[in-house]
This record gives sequence, C-alpha cells and structure tokens, in this order.
Amino acid sequence: MTEKLPYWKRRLELKHRSKKIKRHMRRAEGATVRHARRFIINRWDKIREIRFHVIGWLAGVGALIGIVGLQMVWFQQSYVTTAPIEGGTYAEAVRGPIETLNPLYATTPAELSAVKLVFSSLYKYDTTGNLKGDLATSITSKDDEEFTVTLRRDAKWHDGEPLTAKDVVFTVNTMRDPAARSVLAPSWQGIAAEYIDDQTVRFLLPAAYAAFPQALTFAILPQHLLESVEPSTLRENTYSTNPVGSGPFAFQLLQTVSSQIDRKIVYLNADNSYYKGRPHLDRFQLHTYKDNDAIKQALRTGEVTGASDISGELARAIDSKRYDLVVRPVNSGVYTIFNLSNPILKDKKIRTALRYATDTEAIREQMFSEPQVLDLPFIPEQVAGSEKITAPKVNVAQAAKILNKEGWKLKDGIRTKKGKELRFRVVTRQNTEYESALKLLIKQWSAVGVQLDAEIYDTNDTTKSFASDILQPRNYDILVDELVIGADPDVFAFWHSGGLLNFSEYGNDISDDALASARSTSDPALRVPKYMTFARQWLADVPAIGLYRSNFIYAHTKATNVIGKDETIVSPSDHYAGVQYWTAERGRVYKTP
Repeated sequence: MTEKLPYWKRRLELKHRSKKIKRHMRRAEGATVRHARRFIINRWDKIREIRFHVIGWLAGVGALIGIVGLQMVWFQQSYVTTAPIEGGTYAEAVRGPIETLNPLYATTPAELSAVKLVFSSLYKYDTTGNLKGDLATSITSKDDEEFTVTLRRDAKWHDGEPLTAKDVVFTVNTMRDPAARSVLAPSWQGIAAEYIDDQTVRFLLPAAYAAFPQALTFAILPQHLLESVEPSTLRENTYSTNPVGSGPFAFQLLQTVSSQIDRKIVYLNADNSYYKGRPHLDRFQLHTYKDNDAIKQALRTGEVTGASDISGELARAIDSKRYDLVVRPVNSGVYTIFNLSNPILKDKKIRTALRYATDTEAIREQMFSEPQVLDLPFIPEQVAGSEKITAPKVNVAQAAKILNKEGWKLKDGIRTKKGKELRFRVVTRQNTEYESALKLLIKQWSAVGVQLDAEIYDTNDTTKSFASDILQPRNYDILVDELVIGADPDVFAFWHSGGLLNFSEYGNDISDDALASARSTSDPALRVPKYMTFARQWLADVPAIGLYRSNFIYAHTKATNVIGKDETIVSPSDHYAGVQYWTAERGRVYKTP
C-alpha cells in the first residue's frame, strides 16, 4: 500500500503542478496567436480576393442542405399521414334516465345503449342491417316452429366464467317468469328454451313463426351470478346497477352527477378478452341528459364526444366546424293513427277524406334532412315490389266533396252534422318532430273544416306513463306516434285484430288472414304475396296515415371515427354495430407501401 504523504509535502507538490500547468497554457496561447497571425490575419488580403468563390461555395452548401431538408420533409409527408388511432375515451350523450342496467328492464335510450355495449346476444344486426351471429354460429329450423342454435365456444363473461347454453335457457326462463316482471315477457309467452349441451340450445314455438330469428337479439344474462336471486327481487338486486356482461365493454362504474336532473355517467372499459377482438377504444362513457337542450349544452361545452339520436332542431344548431352529422333512415315510421272505436272515425269514408286532406310531402319538407316517404305499414324494401303500392295524393277538393256527401256541412270554419262538430282529440308525445308534424296537420285539416284539439304528453315526467295513461286504454281519438317496425315486415302486433299493439283497434278478415299466414312461413315466394295483399287492404281501409320514415341523427367530433358512410341502422340502439372499430383520436401514422 502506498504511504500517505504529510500535509506540508502535499501542498508543495500541488503548488509545483499548478506552476507547470500555467507554463503549458502560456505556451499554447502563444502558439495559437502565432498561427492566427500567420494563416488568417497575414492572409486576409488573399481571402478578400477569393471572397466571391467562398460566398458561392457557402451558398452552394446552404442550398444543398436546404434541398436535403425539403426532400426529407417531402418523403415524410409521402409516407406519414393523419389517421384514426387506437386508444382513448369516447363519451356519448344519450337521453336518460338510467334506473337500471339489467336488460330485462331497460326501456330508455340510455338504458338500451348500455345494454348493447355491455351484453352479448345470440344474433345482432351488422353494419349492413342484416342479422348476423353474435354468440350464435348457426341456426336450423324445422317447420318454422323449432329452432336449434349453436353457440361459439370462446365466449366468456367479464368475470372470466364461460358463457354456455345454460345461460341462454336461464335468460329465457327468467324473461317468461311473471314474477320477474320483465318488459320483454309478453313476447316470450308460450316459447320454451331447451338445453341440449353447452353449445346448443333449442327453441320450441307454439306455432310457426318465420321471423323468430329476429327475436334472438335479446341480451343474455349470467346464470352463475343470478340463479340464486328470487325473480321477484331481480329488478332491485345490486346486479341491476353493477352488471356483468359478455359484450365488447365491461361495466366499471355508474356515477350520479346530479339526482335532481337525472344526470348520470356510465363508465365502461374495453374487454381485453372479448371473443371478437378487443375494441379499438380503451374506454366508453355514456352521459345521460334529460332532453335535447341539455345535450345541446354538452356538445357546446365539449363535455361529450358525440350525441346519439338527436332531434332535427338540435341538428340544425350543431357547429359544423366542430361536429359531423350522420343521418340514416331507420326501420320505424311516424303515423297518424285513427282510433276506430270512435263512432265518427269508424266510418271509412271520413278516414279517407282525412287522408285526402293530408299533405305528407309538406310535412316532410319542413323537417331536418327531409325524411323518406312511408305510405305503407312496413318498410318498402322489406317486401319486393311493394314500392309500387302508393297512397293517393293529397286532394283537398276531393276531401271536401266526401265530407259534403256524408252530410258534414261547413259553417264558420268547422263542419257539423246533426248538431255535432267534426272535432277530434289528438295526442302525441313531447317531441319536436311529432309536434311540428301535428301543427301542420292541424292547419291542413282545418282547411276542410276538421278541428283538432291537440294534447302534448310530457314523457319526461317520471310520475306519469305514456303507455299506461294513453296507449293501453286507447285514450285518444287520433294518435301521432312512432311505430318500430324492425328488420322484418311482420307487423302483426300493430295491425292484426288480435295484435297487442293494435292502437287503432283495426280489424279486417282479409288483412288478418294475410298477416297470420305471412308470418307462418319463411319462404319469400309465399310471404311476399301475403304482405302485398295486406298492404293494399290497409291502404283501402285507412286505419292510419303514414307521415314519414324516421331518421336517426348522430353528431360526433371530426377527430372521431364512428358510424360508417354506408352503414345501415335498423333501430337507434343498433348504431353500435361497428363499435368494436370506433376510434376517439387521430394521430400521425406511416402509410402502408
């Protein structure tokens, strides 16, 4: 080991080294000055002689550097572009309220939206509007009365448990159980579901029903979590506010922002093990609002990324610099429905006169994006050749002629007969489109002496129920409302004399027979003629007047990529058909060579 020097010796050695370093620095300084004088100062006159060559050389080097830089930028722009990227959060505004997240009780747009995102079904509508397998891989039918469905093997619940046919049977049995009080119960009475094996379930129907596959879009519930819950307590069970599903997004939290205005947020996370592949989005949020005014404010402040099923009035006020609008016709229609239990409206001639007095084109023209014509009780594309069947054109003179012939005399702007006025009570929901249509309808009918007393029902009032107050007791003379037709032309429920949703109390032997026989076969060659017969009879009997086909209007920020250009939407809640591929952000990405 080297012996440590005493302090005084270390000081002397350090001083010696310092002097040595200073001598070297002085020598280096002198050499630098001499070289500067020799090669720069003494030769400055010569540099001035070639200054133009030096400047030119420097300019050339600068230009070369600039060209290389521009080339790099150009090549980068050629191979890099701005495009949708994965990740991020998408926040969608929907109309509430949210009282439950259990599919058996979901009714509001917000509840139905949450169900579509969290739960899977046997079948669902794809972006072309066609019915495609979700959990199901195949379906076979025997005489349209027995349907056997095969399930995929890789589906799992968000808690990791496998999803099997037992869950499907459990869901159907729960829906049918009166104690469960499911809103879906009426559609499943008389239908049995049998467990064959973990991947196979069989449905047994009381009668042939060709459109049954369309009914297999119901959400599946987890038996392992709910089998011990009494059906009578299922609605109030914690599962209804903390559900476990098997869809593309898993439930995380239901936050109450304001109980006074029913303002809630549903937080969802992408399911990494989703059987069809993880969604591009990391998170999805559903923000509930009471009405379109609240949604308008949310869009204005940037509180949400998009807004679902907005009104035409709100669509007109959207900032086109920030948001894009998607407008798609859906398989629903708004009708003026006559209550045939009314003694006056029971007369087909009066209904015919009212149809002649109705200018549906004028009603459509005043609406945002002018919705499509809907003269028939179903969507024309659903029945080949039905587009040739059209309703009579507006003819005010003919309407007046019919009313005069029936003894309804015009006096002081209103028609009377035997001291009774030609006056009706018309009811519609609080909705800007319905109210706008009704306002013009009142004006058109008053031109022929028919008076309407309008009643606008506030469906936002949670203390009242439009279904129990208006629809079920048929508490109206005339109803202006939307009928959800769906993907199949089977409108038995609306227009058959035994239909549960026959709001007009319409019945005709010819149309009843056509509707009943059309739904009993899946053969298009047999179904189409039946529906054509029904459509002609329906137009002749005038139990209702088709005003327009409903539009689905969606707003979203320009940075997001959601509903595609050519996407078909069967119903508003089906706009999530391609949600697995939605994106919330855009970023710079390399182009594929």
